[in-house]
This record gives sequence, C-alpha cells and structure tokens, in this order.
Amino acid sequence: MLVLLAGIFVVHIATVIMLFVSTISNVWMVNSNGTSWGLWLQCNQTCNQLTVDDDGSLKASQAFMILSIFFSVIALVMFIVQLFTLEKGKRFYITGAVMLVCWLCILIGVSIYTARFTGNMFGTGNAHHGYCFILAWICFCFSFIIGILYLVLRKK
Repeated sequence: MLVLLAGIFVVHIATVIMLFVSTISNVWMVNSNGTSWGLWLQCNQTCNQLTVDDDGSLKASQAFMILSIFFSVIALVMFIVQLFTLEKGKRFYITGAVMLVCWLCILIGVSIYTARFTGNMFGTGNAHHGYCFILAWICFCFSFIIGILYLVLRKK
C-alpha cells in the first residue's frame, strides 16, 4: 500500500509540473517556419503578445488552465493532509473530488483551444500541435486516473 501511495504521489507531482510547463510555455501550435503560439505569446525570433479576433475564447482557455493548476496543487496539499489525519480504512474522497474538478478544467480549457485555435487560425495552413498541447492532454489523462484512484483508495 505504501508503494501505491508513493506512486500516486509521484504521478501527481509530475502532473502538476507538466501543467505548469504546458500553461506557461508558448508551444501549443508550431508553424513550419519556426513560429510558435501558446496561450499567452506568439514567438518567432522575439515574442509578442498574442492577438486574435476571438479574444473571449482565448481568455477562457487561459482561465481554465490556471484553474486546473490551482485545483491540482490544492488536491496535492489535501492528499498530504489527509494522509496524516485520516484514520485507517478511510478513503480520500475530498482529494479525489478536487482532482476530478482539475480534470474537468483541463478538459474545458484544452477543448476550447482545440476548437477555436487549431488549423488555419493564424493564417498558416501548415501549423501543427506543439509539445505543450500534447502535455496538456497527457495531464488530462493523468488527472482523471489519479482522481479515480483517490476516490477508491483506502488507507490500510
């Protein structure tokens, strides 16, 4: 059981780090000439503020990705607190619920970005997804798995 708790803890920390990287870095979309776009900036040789016509959906993606980081960190702190305060045999219900809220925020944020800012959004037909976009979807999967494991996990 201790190995399972340690494994979940390590995956949770990795998820938090990947969420930070995917939200902060600006490589969500990459063009063949080296231009990259993220949630915040458009970078070529220098980085400029990202300007798009549909500003509301970009702000929604930014907000949901920030909320996902917030809920993931809260879930990590709650896991540590519950690890030392719960009696044996109890489940990590609150931690699992908060992690599933994080999962939902990632889903909404990345889905909005996928629907509104892929393809020919920036005037280039040959843009493809960057590593931050892929990291965000990996965090989506990890946060769901971790959330479910917290809900069914008992302290023995």
